[in-house]
Amino acid sequence: MMQVVLAGVDRQLVGRTEPYARVARDLVARISELTVAIDDLARQIGELTETLAPSLLDLFGCGSLTAAKIVAETAGIGRFHSRAAFAAHTGTAPIPVWSGNIVRHRLSRGGNRQLNAALHRIAITQLRCPSLGEAYVAKRLAAGDTKTEAIRALRRRLSDEVYRSPSAQARPLRPAGRSRLARSQ
Repeated sequence: MMQVVLAGVDRQLVGRTEPYARVARDLVARISELTVAIDDLARQIGELTETLAPSLLDLFGCGSLTAAKIVAETAGIGRFHSRAAFAAHTGTAPIPVWSGNIVRHRLSRGGNRQLNAALHRIAITQLRCPSLGEAYVAKRLAAGDTKTEAIRALRRRLSDEVYRSPSAQARPLRPAGRSRLARSQ
């Protein structure tokens, strides 16, 4: 898509000799090069993700870039002793707040914001399409939750699914060479 737009801009600049046209042609060429590089990196990440995290890719709404972010930011799910500890790390663990007899849960501002954003992307994708996530949020809304609370609960539920996922057990790739411990000595 981007290449089509850039080709259209390039056609409009043909035969123009003004300084802004020369600068624009240079920018179009540079943007085209960067687009090719970005597409290549996305393809490579997709291939690695299919190898390292196939079960994350099976999770509806989780694409290869989001799965790669989860694997990289998690750095081995084995370091968390429970799904609750993982949820606290991702910032999806509910924080209770109450006023009188009303008990609510609010958004955690702590935790790994990158993991939380990845889980949020999955949740929003599930809300936009007919899926289990959409049904879960509808059930929470019918039970009296606000939309924000329902989405927060869905993110926590997704956090639990990621924790149970065998792909999350995958270790992130480390460059070949000496270990970190050996380098520090």
